Amino acid sequence: MSDHIYDAVIVGAGFGGLGTAAQFARAGRRNFLILEREADLGGVWRDNTYPGAACDTQSVIYCYSHFPHLAVERMYAGRDELLGYLRALADAYALHDHILLNSGLSSARWDDCAQLWWLRDVHGRTYLTRVFVPALGQLGTPKVPSFPGLEEFGGAAFHSARWRHEVSLTGKRVASIGAAASAVQYVPEIAAEAAHLVVFQRSANYVLPRNQQIFTAQERARHQDDPAVFHGLRERIHAEREAGFARTRLGTAEQETGAGEALQHLRDQVANPALRRKLTPDHEFGCKRILRSDDYYPALTRPNVTLETSGIAGFTETGIITHHGKIHDIHVVVFGTGFASQTFVGDIEITGRDGRTLADRWNGVPEAYLGMLVDGFPNLFLVYGPNTNLNHNSVVTMLECQQQFIAEATERVVSGACRPVEVTAQEVRDFNAELQTELGRSAFSADCSSWYKNADGRVVNNWSGTVDEYHRAVAAFATTLSGETVAP
Repeated sequence: MSDHIYDAVIVGAGFGGLGTAAQFARAGRRNFLILEREADLGGVWRDNTYPGAACDTQSVIYCYSHFPHLAVERMYAGRDELLGYLRALADAYALHDHILLNSGLSSARWDDCAQLWWLRDVHGRTYLTRVFVPALGQLGTPKVPSFPGLEEFGGAAFHSARWRHEVSLTGKRVASIGAAASAVQYVPEIAAEAAHLVVFQRSANYVLPRNQQIFTAQERARHQDDPAVFHGLRERIHAEREAGFARTRLGTAEQETGAGEALQHLRDQVANPALRRKLTPDHEFGCKRILRSDDYYPALTRPNVTLETSGIAGFTETGIITHHGKIHDIHVVVFGTGFASQTFVGDIEITGRDGRTLADRWNGVPEAYLGMLVDGFPNLFLVYGPNTNLNHNSVVTMLECQQQFIAEATERVVSGACRPVEVTAQEVRDFNAELQTELGRSAFSADCSSWYKNADGRVVNNWSGTVDEYHRAVAAFATTLSGETVAP
């Protein structure tokens, strides 16, 4: 164990972790470390290599304001461009020397006497830090359901976030289990390659047109020569997306308009009435993630594609049996079944004051003040924590706000201007009571199953308002950093 004391240790070298480190670097702080469990940086944009992988948020708002993605080629950037952006971000702020790869964190313990966090990685190495920043995100751990007989299946099977590129799909019978955000991107790609593709859909989703825009060489040159043009476009799209928040509110005219646009898109692209009925959602617009695609519906109309809406009863050695008894012979299975989105800290055992673990504190109901602070866990700041996800705008704008706050709080802790930053249990309860009341008016709380909710139907992942409202709330909270315990 080294006796070196870091100002901050960040866990995760994806958008959240690298953005936090960039804020430290911008403030002139260099005594920090990033622990990354994998062999390269990039987070979800390193992991998701499936065909067609791209962002469904416009690229001009899916980047940091202090490091705009001026050379981006597409409005909805692909995986390679986004991974390249993160590598450029690390280059620009000289972050590579601060990243320790292949070093996942196994445990973290707060020492109240020393006012430090003791961290231990998977190799048994120990680190001391004043500030601890888990930045693992919400969509980093793939989830595969436990289907009966899956272990007997003799073909290839993998999650979309762990794509096996050595497995050829040419001439194969392929199954996609899942029909949501990842599937609407990879289904059109593999439908053109497979002999036959069966898409297993548990429930239909609202899909809006993507209307991809490819920037011309002249447009890209202008963005780089005159960044004010890029920022003007960024501000306009941010404002449009903020206005779109009303679509996620129950009973609004905007929600009805959004649903109408999605259903018109379905009618425009799917002529077959029976197929269209299968693809028509039966839940409130915004209850689930709103998807964007121009080629998903056309892919489902191909003669070599079947949309299967009967549930899966189980697997055999050669395929899949539905609850209706239909047998699908399958060579390759792709699980587009989402992620363990409500762990927030992965499998790290985090122990706070008085020996209480974060798992015990949450007890299946993750919550945090402004998605960042948890009572009993001083100087711990979550990035992309509970209730900070969005369904209407770029989550990167939420991350940047959190990262600015964390950099400011770290400065105060390290300088001695502020004792450990924490909140009380009552403050967290009051904040989340108000948050859940607001969420009760949103489509996120409507009657559908979604990854936004826990088993009891509580919305755990999503923020209740606009990005601008979140920024104002964090800014107001930041002014209170003056004592051992901060109050809202």
